[in-house]
Amino acid sequence: MSGRNLCASGLNDPATGPDMRSSPTACTPTAAEIRSATGCRIPDVIAPDLTVLFCGVNPGLYSAATQCHFARPGNRFWPALHLAGFTTRLMAPHESHELLGSGFGITSLVRRATATVREVAPSELVAGRRRLIHTVRTYRPRWVAVFGVGAYRTAFARLNAQVGQQDALGDSSVWLLPSPSGANGSYPLVNLIRELRAFYSAVHQP
Repeated sequence: MSGRNLCASGLNDPATGPDMRSSPTACTPTAAEIRSATGCRIPDVIAPDLTVLFCGVNPGLYSAATQCHFARPGNRFWPALHLAGFTTRLMAPHESHELLGSGFGITSLVRRATATVREVAPSELVAGRRRLIHTVRTYRPRWVAVFGVGAYRTAFARLNAQVGQQDALGDSSVWLLPSPSGANGSYPLVNLIRELRAFYSAVHQP
């Protein structure tokens, strides 16, 4: 078993599932390491009073194996974030903690890594909503950007929710965005950038 990025049994929390050790540098996981990442978690990139807390649905196996959010090749999160104006350069997934210096962070509705989002049960999404609400109350971001329209509709029981501003979570405004996954063929990169630019404009309104 590799100690580089497989689940670290010493960090397991029986109540929430296994965790994994972080690596400060980029690495390419093997196929075996990716398969072994099922059920593992990635720590949030978070700090108090952020401008935006970006929230994905749940980590994929590639991301869990590398311990980097939105890490799978083909995921559009990082290029779209840059081209929408949130970052001054195209960042690599292993540089995610640098977002904190710009007032941005990353979390997930569901922490358990799966091969596809279809493996996430509706009950997990509902539980993820409760976790997100607790996280938002604790860290007080000004905005929460939730990726994944279908997951949001299930988690928040908003079956007609569309991309754009949603009901606030306490004092934090909420904006719904399409999934940046490369598997989301209904939103090509140009459209994802357009939606992120609309969100960028809302964040920077005087």
